[in-house]
Amino acid sequence: MDRKYRVMIIDDEQSARKLMRASIDWASLNMEVVGEAASGIEAINTIDEYKPDIAFVDISMPFMDGIEFTQVATGRYPNLIIIIMTAIDKFEYARKCVSLPVFEYMLKPMVRAEITEVLERVKGKLDNSPDFWEDSKMVMEGSSVSKADAAETIKRYVEENYADSKLNLAFIAQHFGFSASYLSRKFKQDTGKNFIEYLTGVRMTKAMDIARKGHKMYQAAAEVGIPDPNYFGRCFKKYAGMSYSDYVNAESYGTGA
Repeated sequence: MDRKYRVMIIDDEQSARKLMRASIDWASLNMEVVGEAASGIEAINTIDEYKPDIAFVDISMPFMDGIEFTQVATGRYPNLIIIIMTAIDKFEYARKCVSLPVFEYMLKPMVRAEITEVLERVKGKLDNSPDFWEDSKMVMEGSSVSKADAAETIKRYVEENYADSKLNLAFIAQHFGFSASYLSRKFKQDTGKNFIEYLTGVRMTKAMDIARKGHKMYQAAAEVGIPDPNYFGRCFKKYAGMSYSDYVNAESYGTGA
């Protein structure tokens, strides 16, 4: 098979993510690193955009650790191959993942040859598996929501549940009984926006309302379902065109955004 496998690296240490990107000959394995995340929260919010086949997940991260991410991800993406990364002093903690379908546990600091050996085994498994991100199942799976009003129903649901930090495309698809790939196409077709763009837009609009009240950034982040302040800060600046603190200051002086 000639598929190119997509890899996501989830680790709160930027140096660790950079080292993994640089130290592995991804091309020789017919793989590419398509995305990174600095926390489980950020990963949950971006995984539908990156569509990885393989995720390297650090077990010790703020706001949503590797175990919680794995519990959420394996429930929504049953074919996602997860490789847990852990320091030796966290190994007993990692054993809590034993009941979850984790492909491998690797001790930090990891050795290039060991990573390559694990990835070769992963490739062997993927070569004999279907591309689970493709729409290979029925569009409807007993959903009570018709295809015609799906987008409007989902928009209302997002408006009511944006504060849930685990909300993403896969969660919505599972909730309403659609396949994620169908829902992604349908939502874009009906609204002109990707689902993650819409969800982030709702959250940032709410965050701007909170900022006008002078609340701290960590409060706003938690209230809109992005409790990781670093990821929230990047989202806010991209959406509002300025940092959260600058926005609060601008509003407090009556200059507006």
